[in-house]
Amino acid sequence: MESLPDPTLYAIPFFVLTVAIGFITSMRHKDGRYDVRDMVTSLTLGTGSVFAGILTGGLALAVIYWVYQFRLFDVPFTWWAWILAFFVDDFFYYVFHRAAHRIRWVWAAHVNHHSSQYYNLSTALRQPWTSTFALTWIFSLPMFLIGFHPAMIAFVGGINLLYQYWIHTEAIDRMPRWFEAVMNTPSHHRVHHATNPRYLDKNYAGILIIWDKMFGTFEAERDDEQIKYGIIKNLENNNIIWAAFHEWVGMAKDLWAAPWRYKLNYLIKPPGWSHDGSRDSSETIRARWQEEQNKASS
Repeated sequence: MESLPDPTLYAIPFFVLTVAIGFITSMRHKDGRYDVRDMVTSLTLGTGSVFAGILTGGLALAVIYWVYQFRLFDVPFTWWAWILAFFVDDFFYYVFHRAAHRIRWVWAAHVNHHSSQYYNLSTALRQPWTSTFALTWIFSLPMFLIGFHPAMIAFVGGINLLYQYWIHTEAIDRMPRWFEAVMNTPSHHRVHHATNPRYLDKNYAGILIIWDKMFGTFEAERDDEQIKYGIIKNLENNNIIWAAFHEWVGMAKDLWAAPWRYKLNYLIKPPGWSHDGSRDSSETIRARWQEEQNKASS
């Protein structure tokens, strides 16, 4: 079995229909959950991401199949292997997603998804154009070394992304407690998209929230604190090209200006890192907030 259908491509009509329903419903209720310009930016970035993948994905695919030649095992296309692939892929999605927030080079692509100050179904489609260049695919290579066929991982990876679509909403408050305990939900993922200090760099899960609970990155949504969406330094407009490339431009400027011994750090350190400490990273923001909380409670 050399290929399987891409679930996300088959789901495009569903995406369009549900975004339209969500937008119309929001406009009728005047709840402020959608903005026309922001939605257009998100949908354009999503469309561009599909074409960017077609144009550049061949490089990643070539490396993946080359690595697959050195696999340790031949994982069969059996029912138990599909179940195993689901869990393994979801774990490595967590690894990738955490790295995407902690390594600036990878963040330069992933930041597109977080740059909306709204949280709705169109935000789910706000996808990067530079994933191949940002090497986001290298986090999947261990699965191919183990022996999972690339087609199998591509399929379960598509299912993973499909699952994450519906959790980009404020229309659902909480799911049943048992579901919230195990699965990624709108509540958990709202935390992930928040810029509130307590929520920064939390809830990286794809489908199963258990990874965050296992590795100390889980944070529950609080009812007493309104979530602010976006990135630390929000974009000033809805320019699509700027939304797609602004972090690459910023990184290039930092590389040009930085002393030689710090240049590499501007690629591999977390977003917001600076050699002179003049900027805020998620750690410094959260540490300052925690200090204020401690003073307030003492």
